[in-house]
Amino acid sequence: MSDTLNRLAQVLEERKGADPDSSYVAKLYSKGLDAILKKVGEEATETVMAAKDGDAEKLVYEVADLWFHTVVLLKQQGLEPQQVLDELERRFGLSGLEEKANRSEQ
Repeated sequence: MSDTLNRLAQVLEERKGADPDSSYVAKLYSKGLDAILKKVGEEATETVMAAKDGDAEKLVYEVADLWFHTVVLLKQQGLEPQQVLDELERRFGLSGLEEKANRSEQ
């Protein structure tokens, strides 16, 4: 899985320098953080709606859109998907309650 996310991140990084008239991602980058956040919010809402509808195929499609736009956000912020994967790995084996308690202490 991380290979796919890393390849996506590489393409998204390359799109930063592309012409906004020729690339959807370049256009998003050119519009700035607020436009990217709006897309992440829209995709999150569409993901919730697909789950509520009980349509597995649509849910997978919407989660893919959400992940895509989330990686756009990470790259816009100078971050990598691997950092998120590393954080998930760090949490692996912790109970949700333990992980939440650790956050409260920080």
